[in-house]
Amino acid sequence: MSKKYFGTDGVRGRVGTHPITPQFVMQLGYAAGKILATAEHTEGERAAVMIGKDTRISGYLLESALEAGLIAAGIDVFLVGPIPTPAVAYLTRTLRLQAGIVISASHNPYQDNGIKFFSAQGTKLPDAIEHAIENQLDLAMQCNDSHALGKAKRITDAVGRYIEFCKSIYPSELNLRGLKIVVDCAHGATYHIAREVFHELGADVVAIGAAPNGTNINDGYGATAPKNLQAAVLEHHADVGIALDGDGDRLVMVDAAGVLYDGDQLLYVIARHRQAMGTMSGGVVGTLMTNLAFEHAMKKLAIPFKRAKVGDRYVMEVLQQQGWQLGGENSGHIICLDKHSTGDGIIAALQVLHALRAQGLSLAQAANELRMYPQVLINVKVAKAASLLENAAVQAAVLEAETALNGKGRVLLRPSGTEPLLRVMVEGEDRALVENCAKKIADVVRGLAA
Repeated sequence: MSKKYFGTDGVRGRVGTHPITPQFVMQLGYAAGKILATAEHTEGERAAVMIGKDTRISGYLLESALEAGLIAAGIDVFLVGPIPTPAVAYLTRTLRLQAGIVISASHNPYQDNGIKFFSAQGTKLPDAIEHAIENQLDLAMQCNDSHALGKAKRITDAVGRYIEFCKSIYPSELNLRGLKIVVDCAHGATYHIAREVFHELGADVVAIGAAPNGTNINDGYGATAPKNLQAAVLEHHADVGIALDGDGDRLVMVDAAGVLYDGDQLLYVIARHRQAMGTMSGGVVGTLMTNLAFEHAMKKLAIPFKRAKVGDRYVMEVLQQQGWQLGGENSGHIICLDKHSTGDGIIAALQVLHALRAQGLSLAQAANELRMYPQVLINVKVAKAASLLENAAVQAAVLEAETALNGKGRVLLRPSGTEPLLRVMVEGEDRALVENCAKKIADVVRGLAA
C-alpha cells in the first residue's frame, strides 16, 4: 500500500507548504503519539519520545509544533536541540525511549525541512507503523485531559554522550595523533560535535562549515558541495578531509592531494580492511547506483555483494535480510551495523581512518586498487516515466547499448521518486562509449516524451 505523506526518509517538503506547516506537523506529532502510546509499543507505561533537529531556522517552529502535538497525545518529550540524525537514533536506543524524531531535510537547502522517525531500536520506523500514523492523521485531533498530558524535558548532556559513543567505536589501541584533518560540517548538525570527536582521538583538526546561522546549512559546504573542503585540505597541508552533510549521516572524503572519494570508494576501503583482518561478516550491500567497478572489486576479494533500491532505508532492509553488517550508497550513506543501528557519517569516517591507521596507508593508497568506471547520468523530463520503461523503442535502445558495452558496462533506467524525470544511467570501462550510449537512449526517451 502506498503512503500519503511518508517517503523513503520521513515527511519532507518546503517550509510553509503542506505538509511542512505548523498545523500539520502538530497533527503529525499527535498522530504519532497516539500510535506510540498504545500498550503494544509501551508495555503499559507512558511513552517517551526524543526530538532532535539540525540547524535550519525553521527547526524552532517545527520543534514547538511537534512538541505540542506529542504532549497533547500524552507523550513525554525529551528535547536535545541541534544534533546529528544518527545521534538521535543512538540516544533513543540507549535511553529506552519509544521513538526518536529528527527535524531535518538532510542535504537539502535551508528552505526545506522534514520529519524523520526512529524506532525504539534506533532504526527507521517499519512500514506498518508509518501506515498506522497516516491512518490516525485522517482522524480529528483531540487533546488529552490535563492529568493525562505529557511533559517536556531538555537533555543537557546529549552532545557529550554522543561524542563519547563515537569515540568508543574507535579501537582503543589506536589513535589519530600525527594526523591533520580538515572537517567540513556543512554548517549543520555536527558543527559542535565532529571536530571534538577527531580532536579527542588525537588529530590536529581544522573545522570549516561550522558556523551555522539558520540559513547557511549545506550552502557551499558539506558532502554535496566539497570544493571548499578540497581547497582547505591543500591550504592547510592536511592528510585527509572529511565532509558531512547537514544532518550528519552522509560522508565524502578528500585525500592529501585534494582528490575526492565518494561512498563507493570509502565503502571499499572499509570492506577491504575488514576482509584482510578477518573481521568481515557476510557480504556488502550497495544500491542500483553503486559503481560496477565496486561490484567487480568485491568479487575479486571474494566478498558477496547485493544491490538494493536507491535509499539507505532499502540498503538496511537487505542487510537485515542477509544478516550482514556493511552497506552503503555512492552518495555517502554508509551503514556499519556492528557499530550503529543506522548510517552515521562520523562513525563511517572513523572506520575509514581505522583502516588507514591500522595498515599504515594514506587514503589514496588504500583506495588505489579500485578503479572507478566512468558513469554518465542524464535526467530526461517526462510525464509518465514508469510507462516508458516498457516502450519497445526504449527497450531496443537499451539492448543496443548493452550489446555495445559487451559485458563491460551497465545500463540502468530509473524513474525519479520525487520529480517527473526518467534517469538514464550508463557506466562502463570506455568513457566515450558510455557517453554515446547514454546520449542515444536519452534521445529516444525525449523523442517519445515530446
